Amino acid sequence: MERGRLLFARSCEFAAGAATEDALPQPILPEIAFAGRSNVGKSSLVNALVGHKRLARVSLTPGRTQQLNFFNLAGTLMLVDLPGYGHAAAAKRKIRSWTDLIHAYLRGRPNLRRVVVLVDSRHGLKPNDHALMAELDDVAVSYQIVLTKADKVGDASVKAVFASVQAALAKRPAAHPEIAVTSAETGAGIPELRAAIAALAR
Repeated sequence: MERGRLLFARSCEFAAGAATEDALPQPILPEIAFAGRSNVGKSSLVNALVGHKRLARVSLTPGRTQQLNFFNLAGTLMLVDLPGYGHAAAAKRKIRSWTDLIHAYLRGRPNLRRVVVLVDSRHGLKPNDHALMAELDDVAVSYQIVLTKADKVGDASVKAVFASVQAALAKRPAAHPEIAVTSAETGAGIPELRAAIAALAR
């Protein structure tokens, strides 16, 4: 926990944005990618982790993140905010383009240590979450499920979703066994997630 606190207290800055595979930065640092459905709270979670409200762009409109955004955490880790999947307020051609880029990134990034797969606590796993997990299993990329927006529902509902996700992960070979329950609004679960990510730093 202390290692995580100290790491995320250090400087974190925008390093690069990539809308095409050719624009991806050189794979120098270990990378932690954040993936999930549109409007699941990826940017809000990244901001909560680094303690900076405006580092990653937050929007109420699904689909505003339309490229892979790389954030350099103290020269130790690269945090990668991926475009959301599912409904998005963007042209179908653009959605296909960034979806193809996400697949290329997930399948071919040699320094990708883990994908943090965000799941809305109010809704649980959806078909495209299962599809992403199947792809990550196929390419043997480690991933961890993080339940977001836990403050929006009662404890009983969160526990039910947690149990459902836990059962689904039992069959997934690349899944990290621990499920994080978080709220970017209240800070719940953020220290624990920082610690899990810090353990992957070089």
